[in-house]
Amino acid sequence: MKKTIYSIIVLLIGLAGLTGCEDFLDVQSKGANTVDQYFQNDYQAQEALDGIYAYYHQEGGFGREFFWEQGGANDVVWGKSRSYPSLATFKYTGEEGPLTDVFERFEYCIQRANWIIDGLLEKEETQQLTKIENRSLGEAYFLRGFMHFYIAYRYGTGEQGVPFTRWEDYPDGYDNSIPEQQATVMENYKLIVEDMDNAIKRLPRFEEYDAANRGRAHQAAAVGYKAKVYAYWAAWDKSKWQQVIEMVNELETKYGRGLADTYNELFSSDFEDFWGREYIWTIPSNGGSQGGGTEFPGVVLENKGWGVYNGWGQNKPSLDIYEELLKDGVGNIRLTRSILEYGQKFMFFGEERRFYGASDLESGFQINKYMDPFGKKDPIENGFVHSNGNFPTARINFPLLRFADVLLLRAEAYLMTGNAAKATQDINRVRVRSELAPLAGTATTADLYHERRCELAFEFSDHLYDLKRWHLSGDATLKSLAEKELNSHPRVRVYEERDNPDSPFTVQPYEDYRDRATYQDHMIAFPYPSYVITKSNGKLKQNKGYAQ
Repeated sequence: MKKTIYSIIVLLIGLAGLTGCEDFLDVQSKGANTVDQYFQNDYQAQEALDGIYAYYHQEGGFGREFFWEQGGANDVVWGKSRSYPSLATFKYTGEEGPLTDVFERFEYCIQRANWIIDGLLEKEETQQLTKIENRSLGEAYFLRGFMHFYIAYRYGTGEQGVPFTRWEDYPDGYDNSIPEQQATVMENYKLIVEDMDNAIKRLPRFEEYDAANRGRAHQAAAVGYKAKVYAYWAAWDKSKWQQVIEMVNELETKYGRGLADTYNELFSSDFEDFWGREYIWTIPSNGGSQGGGTEFPGVVLENKGWGVYNGWGQNKPSLDIYEELLKDGVGNIRLTRSILEYGQKFMFFGEERRFYGASDLESGFQINKYMDPFGKKDPIENGFVHSNGNFPTARINFPLLRFADVLLLRAEAYLMTGNAAKATQDINRVRVRSELAPLAGTATTADLYHERRCELAFEFSDHLYDLKRWHLSGDATLKSLAEKELNSHPRVRVYEERDNPDSPFTVQPYEDYRDRATYQDHMIAFPYPSYVITKSNGKLKQNKGYAQ
């Protein structure tokens, strides 16, 4: 592993002539975007892309803000009162800071990818692209589809899609027109799949990258996101389950993707574990004096880190997810590696400790998946943890999409298409790898619910959206389980002595955001921010169920 990929993650380079994200639906013309002074060489093509990699990794994206939405599920509590309780109570307004931050940031990335694609395609009309430029074009297609996906499923529905335009579709060049709102989210998904297909044509396989470029887009990542797109598409069109099966089959047979040998390997701080078979798409993160990557490991660390390091104390496990994980047995590795509970032994800055949480709103637990780098001896001096606690990145290949996720999507596809036997095989593969007993019988949708919830806990696989799409499901069991969780308030442990690992506790409802609205299916989509509606000049309709 070289430092180059971390430079990509840390650095955000501004490019003159590129419209910012806040102008996404602006009706004012900004003039033609010129490319004749850019994309003159390999360096410029890569530099343009590096700004996208850096931008979505930051705090306003996958570093923290995107995760606040998970307060609407029942697996995490926030640890501190926030000014946007509506994200956890389903009283969405569209004006919540995390929603607008993520919307603006991801739209910026889409438009930057548009600019790169348009510029390199224009260059390709008159001269052959270099190998690096061709790869960069593939990366831009992937990143545009990737960011489009995270906007589309969170704002689109079967009744209306999200605004999106491809600059290369304008015969005389993009004229700063307001992006058209797609008729349904399925139209968005179709365009995302097309971008992933275009990416696959130009991207290398992951194995073709040298050490300095690992972490860039590659073919298997595009196939993996196609599987995820088709699974979400199946919420509106059940025929798409077959494509999920085909994509995961391709990941296995063509790209050699599979499960890691051990559960611990997935969250290891050792570089040699970063690029195993389970890897599909991650944020490669680092510590030391450079930092870089996602702050999330430090965000979920105990506030002030017991006086040793500046953890932020946010997004803590609920008792509900602890109990769900406990169904697989006391002390099972998936539980102990996912959650720290009072009295549990763990390593922190080279010393063995027993966990307790003495600060913030009570939970009684901490997320443990990303703690390996913090456990090393002298982790700052030895390069495992960032020296700046205000940017608490740590050395971990932070997962956004791993093979267990898509394998469980294939299991779901098998269940939804009447092949429970194959679903059982896929679920048992995950369970056995995670050192759990295989299912006692044939898999059910209740088993699927448990496996996705537990295997992917506290990752950016979006458990909340799983619940939302399952609430639409024709499967009565999935719908009932989703409805129960969506309409529950999380429980926590409240300890008599916060700083005593042996202190007795009581079980109580989490003290914040208690007035949760009854979940309704229009809440599958967030409302657009009001300024986006205003700037659309009538071209964008607010989502059903929300004030225009």
